[in-house]
Amino acid sequence: MATVPGQLVWEIVKKNNSFLVKQFGRGTQSVEFSRESNNLYNLNSFKFSGLANKKTVTVQPAGKDLSVLLATTKTKKQNKPASLLHKSVMKKEFRRMAKAVENQVADNYYRPDLKKAALARLSAVNRSLKVAKSGVKKRNRQAVKISGRK
Repeated sequence: MATVPGQLVWEIVKKNNSFLVKQFGRGTQSVEFSRESNNLYNLNSFKFSGLANKKTVTVQPAGKDLSVLLATTKTKKQNKPASLLHKSVMKKEFRRMAKAVENQVADNYYRPDLKKAALARLSAVNRSLKVAKSGVKKRNRQAVKISGRK
């Protein structure tokens, strides 16, 4: 089976596909988002498209604990959806996860243009996984300054 170039796929799906979400922005200008997988910013653009690009990156929560899933597509398995993604689960602290994402995406020459977007997505996912601690808040034990008389 011959593979179709990404630019042709993008020209076919950019205006109308099942993942497209159109919303009004400022004034009459509309903003287009996309719900497709492997789209880091969820924007409807060729750069971030998971449908049109052979090499894509996704960062998403992996489970109930603080683990994050980093998945990249295998370029040789484009016609086999079951084995398309190379998944790796990271259960480290944030700095080590950021370094791993940076190594996988940019330093490995996979998709260096997506480095900033992947790190932004990692930061957002990591922030969403942190749960606020419940309980009584600590009181400030420092002396309260009372303004003197004038």
